[in-house]
Amino acid sequence: MVEHLQRHTDDWLAYFATRGHCDPQPLAAGVEGAVYRLGEGLVAKVWSGRPPVGLGLIRQVYADIARHPLPFATPQILAVEERDGVLVTYERELPGAPLRGGAGNTPPARDMPARETGTLLTVLRGLASVPGSPAMRQLTVQGDDRPLWDGHTRFPDALAALVERATRRDGEVLAAAVPGLAVAVERTTRALRALPATPVTAVHGDLVPPNVHVDDAEVPVAVLDFGFFTTAGDPAFEAAVTAAIWDMYGPHAEHHTAALTSLFAEALGYDAEVLALYQAAYALTTYDLFSLDGSDGHFRWCAALLNRNAVTGQGALPGAPA
Repeated sequence: MVEHLQRHTDDWLAYFATRGHCDPQPLAAGVEGAVYRLGEGLVAKVWSGRPPVGLGLIRQVYADIARHPLPFATPQILAVEERDGVLVTYERELPGAPLRGGAGNTPPARDMPARETGTLLTVLRGLASVPGSPAMRQLTVQGDDRPLWDGHTRFPDALAALVERATRRDGEVLAAAVPGLAVAVERTTRALRALPATPVTAVHGDLVPPNVHVDDAEVPVAVLDFGFFTTAGDPAFEAAVTAAIWDMYGPHAEHHTAALTSLFAEALGYDAEVLALYQAAYALTTYDLFSLDGSDGHFRWCAALLNRNAVTGQGALPGAPA
């Protein structure tokens, strides 16, 4: 479970000022930490607790991504320090502003504008061009206790094992909201393991509006906040998760998930049933990350997705019996 939400404080502003940064400013805050703009193209991230893997590994993953030519910028860690037990990373400031502004809180209209879907396709194609690296395979996704690829040579097998571990954590809470959960888990893991081998590329795993920056012409110029579900994996998994989480709570959320899933299947050549399978796997592996009792919005979103997904037994998943 994610237990901490770092917030901006005057203490950190004063600290960065003593480090020679004349006018530090709060920039953003989220699950992983709080970010401050320091000027001259530099930002500082004050980490919330300890990252699930060493910063050296995260720094290597960032470097592995940045060495490939992409139509948008990605993070790079320039320096690391520790203050009173709290980790601080100094990173290059990424250009642009969050797509849709307002930290992504403005829900899109029922018919998403072409510029927004075009941005998503650009980002998905770009990340899918970056080969998965050994460092990416060593990453641990949020909520888990080991690297996703530990003991596995195929992404679908690694994801299936993660589904099994995650649903053992607090499965009784999820079972109360998802009838037939045990069957859903069995069908999901069986279907995942039946998938063929796929290209392994960089997966961001949390492409939501605040993490995609655009310029004044609404062209994507940066992708940030890797780490929540970052790994090496099937690029179809990235597309599936993006379609599901791009609009999680808006009045047209279900419509947008269906529309984006269909668009990504057609434009990127992915099997729509596999995308639905990956969406179920995502819900089964992240449902308890923000509370242990099912009281938060993300849990309810995961349960709702599972209750309308083929994983519940209302349709056959690829590789699973009907």
